[in-house]
Parts: sequence; structure tokens; C-alpha cells
Amino acid sequence: MSPRTAPPSRHGPARPGPGPRAVPPDVARLLARADSELAAAEVASDPAERFVHAHLAALRAAAAVVALRGRPSRRSGARSVWDMLAVVEPGLAAWSGYFASGARLRAAVDAGHGEDVEPARADELVACAEDFRDEVGILVDPDAGFARPLARASAAS
Repeated sequence: MSPRTAPPSRHGPARPGPGPRAVPPDVARLLARADSELAAAEVASDPAERFVHAHLAALRAAAAVVALRGRPSRRSGARSVWDMLAVVEPGLAAWSGYFASGARLRAAVDAGHGEDVEPARADELVACAEDFRDEVGILVDPDAGFARPLARASAAS
């Protein structure tokens, strides 16, 4: 791994900086899948479809954290990804609870009850999934910054 080099400055030669942080391939794949789900959520017009894609994006991002930190032992009692996330990264426990609370609605949509999803609920979940994905991205690789630009932010400028 070659070190990064800071640009030359008026105060002397460039000094080597910290090397790039390697993101494990399985974690990178999960984050890429989360990004794909977020992109699908952003373009979907049906609230149920937006909700499902956003929930899946958050699920993939949570799975990336669990993959990075390692699965908790069976004795922890964690069965779902949301339970595991709260155990392996307690700082994300509030997100875990929030997204776990949407699992029942996602299951209802999967069973054909998409009419149960209010547009405002879908929009809220998309926004929260985007925030969560960014937080996970910074946790995984603090030097990378935000995972991807938001379409709405570039359209507003």
C-alpha cells in the first residue's frame, strides 16, 4: 500500500499522509447494493415501492457494518440484522430500532398490501435511509466522506 502524498506547500516539501483505508470487498459490495436500492427508491413513484427500496438500502448498509465488525455470538440473542447492528455498533442502535420498526410494513408490502404505505411514510424512510447510508459510509471509511451525491441537492443548485 503506497502512502498518500500531501500537495506541496509554500512551507516545504510534501509529507506522506496516512495510507488509504482498505474497505473489505464484501463490505464494499453491500454498500454498492445499498446505493442501488437508494437510487431505485428515488425514482420510484409508488410509495410502497419507494418504501421497500429504502428499507432494503438500509438493510444492506446495516449488513455492511455487521460484515465489517463481525457477527455477534449466538449468546447475544441477536437474530435479525437490526439486532446484530445494535450489538456490534451500539452507536447505531437508534437507527437499528427505527428500521426494525418498518420491517412489519415491508413484509405487508411484500405480501401484496402496498396500499398500506402512506406517501409521507415512504418519503421519510427514503430520507432516513440516505442519512443512515451516509453515516455507515463514514464509519466504514472516514476519509471517503459522503457515499454519493443526492440527486435533489444537485437539482436545487
